Amino acid sequence: MSKSNEDELRDVLDKTAQEISQMYSNPRTWQSWIVYLLGRLEEQATGNSAHMESFKEMLSSLQDELRNRLRTGGW
Repeated sequence: MSKSNEDELRDVLDKTAQEISQMYSNPRTWQSWIVYLLGRLEEQATGNSAHMESFKEMLSSLQDELRNRLRTGGW
């Protein structure tokens, strides 16, 4: 059975997370890579006002998820 696109993307992201954590053991330094990824995703959203608005909504939702994670200890 072949993997779905989502499964393949999860594999890539899992490998990337593992490589970042191996290269930089201090989680504080991971922030720059997360910001870098968000910047690249924002570039993909530019050029289409609807996509840009959705990107901003995603960032707001991400903020909520991060606050919830800090408050509850879980995703």
